[in-house]
Amino acid sequence: MRTTPIVAIIVAAALAPVAIAQDKKNMDVSGAVATAPGQAKAVALVTANGTIDSIDAATRTIKIKLPSGALREVEVGQEVRNFDQLKVGDKVKAKYVESLTIELKKDGKQVVGRTESTSLDRAQPGAKPGGVAKHEVTVVADVVNVDAKKHLVQVKNEHGETVDLNVKDPEQLKLVKKGDQVQATYTVALAVAVEPAGAPAKK
Repeated sequence: MRTTPIVAIIVAAALAPVAIAQDKKNMDVSGAVATAPGQAKAVALVTANGTIDSIDAATRTIKIKLPSGALREVEVGQEVRNFDQLKVGDKVKAKYVESLTIELKKDGKQVVGRTESTSLDRAQPGAKPGGVAKHEVTVVADVVNVDAKKHLVQVKNEHGETVDLNVKDPEQLKLVKKGDQVQATYTVALAVAVEPAGAPAKK
Protein backbone atom coordinates (compact mmCIF):
# COMPACT_ATOMS: atom_id res chain seq x y z
CA MET A 1 0.00 0.00 0.00
CA ARG A 2 1.16 3.58 -0.64
CA THR A 3 1.38 5.32 2.74
CA THR A 4 3.54 8.39 2.03
CA PRO A 5 0.81 11.09 1.94
CA ILE A 6 -0.32 10.37 5.50
CA VAL A 7 2.62 8.67 7.17
CA ALA A 8 5.16 11.36 6.21
CA ILE A 9 3.12 13.94 8.06
CA ILE A 10 2.48 11.82 11.15
CA VAL A 11 6.15 10.86 11.40
CA ALA A 12 7.18 14.50 11.03
CA ALA A 13 5.25 15.37 14.18
CA ALA A 14 6.84 12.61 16.23
CA LEU A 15 10.42 12.70 14.95
CA ALA A 16 11.29 16.11 13.51
CA PRO A 17 11.92 17.93 16.81
CA VAL A 18 14.09 15.04 18.01
CA ALA A 19 16.15 14.90 14.82
CA ILE A 20 16.71 18.64 14.94
CA ALA A 21 17.80 18.48 18.56
CA GLN A 22 20.62 16.10 17.65
CA ASP A 23 22.41 19.05 15.94
CA LYS A 24 21.56 21.44 18.76
CA LYS A 25 25.19 22.30 19.52
CA ASN A 26 25.36 24.15 16.19
CA MET A 27 21.93 25.77 16.36
CA ASP A 28 19.37 27.35 18.61
CA VAL A 29 16.42 25.00 18.82
CA SER A 30 13.08 25.47 20.51
CA GLY A 31 9.92 23.48 20.28
CA ALA A 32 6.64 22.72 21.92
CA VAL A 33 3.89 20.11 21.84
CA ALA A 34 0.34 20.88 22.93
CA THR A 35 -2.66 18.57 23.15
CA ALA A 36 -6.37 18.99 23.72
CA PRO A 37 -9.24 16.53 23.35
CA GLY A 38 -9.13 15.42 19.73
CA GLN A 39 -6.23 17.74 18.85
CA ALA A 40 -2.44 17.82 18.95
CA LYS A 41 0.14 20.32 17.68
CA ALA A 42 3.92 20.20 17.50
CA VAL A 43 6.16 23.15 16.55
CA ALA A 44 9.95 23.35 16.17
CA LEU A 45 12.05 26.45 15.39
CA VAL A 46 15.72 26.27 14.39
CA THR A 47 18.02 29.28 13.99
CA ALA A 48 21.46 28.66 12.48
CA ASN A 49 24.16 31.32 12.07
CA GLY A 50 27.18 30.79 9.87
CA THR A 51 29.25 31.91 6.92
CA ILE A 52 28.71 31.13 3.23
CA ASP A 53 31.37 28.58 2.31
CA SER A 54 30.39 28.02 -1.33
CA ILE A 55 27.71 28.97 -3.84
CA ASP A 56 26.27 26.88 -6.68
CA ALA A 57 24.41 29.36 -8.88
CA ALA A 58 23.12 26.66 -11.22
CA THR A 59 21.19 24.87 -8.48
CA ARG A 60 20.72 27.97 -6.25
CA THR A 61 22.37 26.10 -3.40
CA ILE A 62 24.68 27.54 -0.78
CA LYS A 63 26.76 25.77 1.83
CA ILE A 64 26.84 27.40 5.23
CA LYS A 65 29.75 26.81 7.58
CA LEU A 66 28.59 26.73 11.18
CA PRO A 67 30.81 27.91 14.06
CA SER A 68 31.72 24.28 14.76
CA GLY A 69 33.09 23.94 11.21
CA ALA A 70 30.24 21.71 10.09
CA LEU A 71 28.70 22.46 6.69
CA ARG A 72 24.96 22.75 6.13
CA GLU A 73 23.47 22.91 2.63
CA VAL A 74 20.59 25.30 2.01
CA GLU A 75 18.55 25.57 -1.18
CA VAL A 76 17.66 29.20 -1.91
CA GLY A 77 14.33 29.17 -3.73
CA GLN A 78 13.13 31.54 -6.40
CA GLU A 79 11.27 33.47 -3.72
CA VAL A 80 14.61 34.88 -2.50
CA ARG A 81 15.46 37.81 -4.76
CA ASN A 82 18.88 39.28 -5.55
CA PHE A 83 20.56 35.90 -5.42
CA ASP A 84 23.52 37.35 -7.33
CA GLN A 85 24.39 39.50 -4.31
CA LEU A 86 25.36 36.46 -2.28
CA LYS A 87 29.11 36.13 -1.81
CA VAL A 88 31.39 33.62 -0.18
CA GLY A 89 32.19 35.00 3.27
CA ASP A 90 28.79 36.62 3.83
CA LYS A 91 27.25 35.89 7.19
CA VAL A 92 23.96 34.05 6.99
CA LYS A 93 21.14 33.52 9.42
CA ALA A 94 18.80 30.72 8.43
CA LYS A 95 15.57 30.06 10.29
CA TYR A 96 13.57 26.91 9.74
CA VAL A 97 10.14 26.48 11.25
CA GLU A 98 7.92 23.45 10.95
CA SER A 99 4.63 22.68 12.59
CA LEU A 100 2.08 19.91 12.51
CA THR A 101 -1.52 20.03 13.65
CA ILE A 102 -3.64 16.89 13.90
CA GLU A 103 -7.36 17.25 14.48
CA LEU A 104 -10.13 14.70 14.90
CA LYS A 105 -13.27 15.48 12.91
CA LYS A 106 -16.27 13.77 14.53
CA ASP A 107 -18.62 12.23 11.97
CA GLY A 108 -16.44 13.91 9.37
CA LYS A 109 -18.03 15.15 6.16
CA GLN A 110 -14.94 16.67 4.53
CA VAL A 111 -13.61 15.54 1.18
CA VAL A 112 -10.91 12.91 1.69
CA GLY A 113 -7.69 13.91 -0.01
CA ARG A 114 -4.55 16.05 0.03
CA THR A 115 -4.20 19.76 -0.70
CA GLU A 116 -1.10 21.96 -0.85
CA SER A 117 -0.58 25.71 -0.81
CA THR A 118 2.49 27.96 -0.97
CA SER A 119 2.88 31.62 -0.07
CA LEU A 120 5.92 33.84 -0.69
CA ASP A 121 7.28 36.95 1.03
CA ARG A 122 10.29 38.37 -0.83
CA ALA A 123 12.86 41.08 -0.15
CA GLN A 124 12.39 44.44 -1.85
CA PRO A 125 14.41 45.03 -5.07
CA GLY A 126 17.88 46.30 -4.27
CA ALA A 127 17.82 45.02 -0.71
CA LYS A 128 20.02 42.26 0.62
CA PRO A 129 18.65 38.81 -0.25
CA GLY A 130 15.94 37.63 2.05
CA GLY A 131 12.72 35.75 1.77
CA VAL A 132 10.20 33.47 3.40
CA ALA A 133 8.53 30.56 1.65
CA LYS A 134 5.62 28.94 3.45
CA HIS A 135 4.44 25.57 2.24
CA GLU A 136 1.40 23.90 3.75
CA VAL A 137 0.09 20.38 3.20
CA THR A 138 -3.31 19.27 4.51
CA VAL A 139 -4.43 15.65 4.49
CA VAL A 140 -7.91 14.38 5.35
CA ALA A 141 -8.49 10.64 5.89
CA ASP A 142 -11.43 8.51 7.00
CA VAL A 143 -11.28 6.45 10.20
CA VAL A 144 -12.26 2.91 9.19
CA ASN A 145 -11.33 0.95 12.31
CA VAL A 146 -10.31 1.47 15.95
CA ASP A 147 -8.45 -1.24 17.88
CA ALA A 148 -8.41 -0.16 21.53
CA LYS A 149 -6.36 -3.16 22.68
CA LYS A 150 -3.55 -2.44 20.24
CA HIS A 151 -3.94 1.36 20.51
CA LEU A 152 -4.34 1.58 16.74
CA VAL A 153 -6.52 3.77 14.56
CA GLN A 154 -6.80 2.70 10.94
CA VAL A 155 -7.43 5.46 8.40
CA LYS A 156 -8.10 5.34 4.66
CA ASN A 157 -6.90 7.94 2.14
CA GLU A 158 -8.44 9.07 -1.14
CA HIS A 159 -6.78 6.18 -3.00
CA GLY A 160 -8.45 3.59 -0.79
CA GLU A 161 -5.15 2.74 0.91
CA THR A 162 -5.12 2.21 4.68
CA VAL A 163 -2.62 3.27 7.32
CA ASP A 164 -2.43 2.24 10.98
CA LEU A 165 -1.77 5.10 13.42
CA ASN A 166 -0.48 4.37 16.91
CA VAL A 167 -2.41 6.47 19.44
CA LYS A 168 -0.69 6.04 22.81
CA ASP A 169 -2.92 8.34 24.84
CA PRO A 170 -5.90 6.22 25.98
CA GLU A 171 -8.05 9.32 26.59
CA GLN A 172 -7.49 10.49 23.01
CA LEU A 173 -8.17 6.99 21.71
CA LYS A 174 -11.56 6.92 23.45
CA LEU A 175 -12.66 9.90 21.37
CA VAL A 176 -12.08 8.17 18.01
CA LYS A 177 -14.65 5.94 16.33
CA LYS A 178 -15.29 4.50 12.91
CA GLY A 179 -16.82 7.13 10.65
CA ASP A 180 -14.75 10.00 12.05
CA GLN A 181 -12.04 11.74 10.07
CA VAL A 182 -8.49 12.81 10.85
CA GLN A 183 -7.11 16.05 9.44
CA ALA A 184 -3.37 16.70 9.52
CA THR A 185 -1.83 20.02 8.48
CA TYR A 186 1.95 20.21 8.05
CA THR A 187 3.59 23.62 7.56
CA VAL A 188 7.20 24.36 6.64
CA ALA A 189 8.63 27.87 6.42
CA LEU A 190 12.28 28.58 5.55
CA ALA A 191 13.68 32.10 5.94
CA VAL A 192 17.17 33.05 4.75
CA ALA A 193 18.76 36.46 5.42
CA VAL A 194 22.29 37.63 4.61
CA GLU A 195 24.48 40.02 6.59
CA PRO A 196 27.56 41.72 5.08
CA ALA A 197 30.80 39.81 5.63
CA GLY A 198 32.55 40.99 8.76
CA ALA A 199 29.42 42.46 10.35
CA PRO A 200 28.84 41.56 14.00
CA ALA A 201 26.30 38.86 14.58
CA LYS A 202 22.86 40.06 15.62
CA LYS A 203 21.81 39.17 19.12
